[in-house]
Formats: sequence, structure tokens, C-alpha cells
Amino acid sequence: MSAFYILITVSILVAASFLAAFIWSVSDDQYIDKEGAAMRILFDDEIKIKNK
Repeated sequence: MSAFYILITVSILVAASFLAAFIWSVSDDQYIDKEGAAMRILFDDEIKIKNK
């Protein structure tokens, strides 16, 4: 039964660390793409093949 308490504690600590990393990344503006969508339409993504 003591192993059960250890596993619960460890899983809560791991979940809290993932939540803290997510909150840190959102507050650090890592998910904001300010120019990507506006500039993406201006570039041509076609592959140009040269005739040999």
C-alpha cells in the first residue's frame, strides 16, 4: 500500500511539472506567431523544376 502512495505522489509531481512548463511557455509568448500567417500568403511554395 505504501508503493501506491509513492506512485500517486510521483504522478502528481510529474503532472505539476508539465503544467508549470506549459504555463511558463505560454507566459513567455512561445506560441504567438505574430507574422507567420500574414507573411505566409506572400511566398510561393511551388517547387520549380529546371528542364535539362
